[in-house]
Amino acid sequence: MAEVLVLSASFGQWSTRPGELLKEAGIDVRYPVAKSSLTSEQLQAEIGDADAMIVALDDVDAAAISAGRNLKVIAKHGVGVDNIDVDAAARAGVVVVNAPGANSSAVADLVFGLMLAVQRHIIDAHESLVEGRWDKFHGPELAGKSLGICGFGRIGREVAERARGFSLDCLAYDPYLPDQVFDENGVKRVTAIEDLVEQSDIVTLHLPGGDGRPLIDEAMIDRMRPGAVLLNAARGDLVDEAAVSQALISGRLGGYGADAFAHEPPVDSPLLTSPNVVLTPHIGAFTDRANELMGVAVVQDIVAVLEGRPPLHPVISDNTEPRNK
Repeated sequence: MAEVLVLSASFGQWSTRPGELLKEAGIDVRYPVAKSSLTSEQLQAEIGDADAMIVALDDVDAAAISAGRNLKVIAKHGVGVDNIDVDAAARAGVVVVNAPGANSSAVADLVFGLMLAVQRHIIDAHESLVEGRWDKFHGPELAGKSLGICGFGRIGREVAERARGFSLDCLAYDPYLPDQVFDENGVKRVTAIEDLVEQSDIVTLHLPGGDGRPLIDEAMIDRMRPGAVLLNAARGDLVDEAAVSQALISGRLGGYGADAFAHEPPVDSPLLTSPNVVLTPHIGAFTDRANELMGVAVVQDIVAVLEGRPPLHPVISDNTEPRNK
């Protein structure tokens, strides 16, 4: 009987359907001893004879993949695969799949929650009230402001759709999409990130991370409008957290909302003591609907691969000579 090693703590957490599909397919489920995101060394010790893995932010590098004696498929319980060595998987004949679009709506909702909380000082106002004060907090309206969307994939487009309801003027950057996509979504296209940050009152990040260089560093912050708000519900390494903290302290940035951090949990991040921040513990996909959609998508692809059928959502590697397994 086939076995799947489930490393994502949120898999099936708010929906029984993904687990039911595994049971119907006759696939056993095993959970690791460690409960947080696994390092490569921990994963090498855990993987054993698993035919498939459902991973979250675990370090799935070449060594971990090689340790899988029967491994045939790695499923990302989410979208971003920057923690998976996709090329190493291809060389080993292991299929990588993910769940594109499953959490787009959930993340876009959270982006607007962060945006409103930062702009209107909702957290500060709440704390003031429960502490027995009746302080008044001033903040700008969203209507008429410009929203710069950095990365115009599924989540970026969901953000743009919501922005129309708030009468925000949207511009977006994404070098991989044709003009038609921007036109269809009523968004102005900009061809350089520098132009986007210079023209935006609010900047929201929806790009993959993983190249080791922060996109938003001190130089990029200097290009932003004085008092601009920055939002990051994508990847923590897109942002130089020390530079953002200093810009918040100086007032150069008007606020920062984040659901992703360079190190998670961000125990030593300067953001924790910075003013005008709203921080959440990477909960963008943590809704009942997204949980079911992600779980069902990865289970269906795992079953397909194990039965010798092509998956619906393969992650393609540049490696063109994978070894059959």
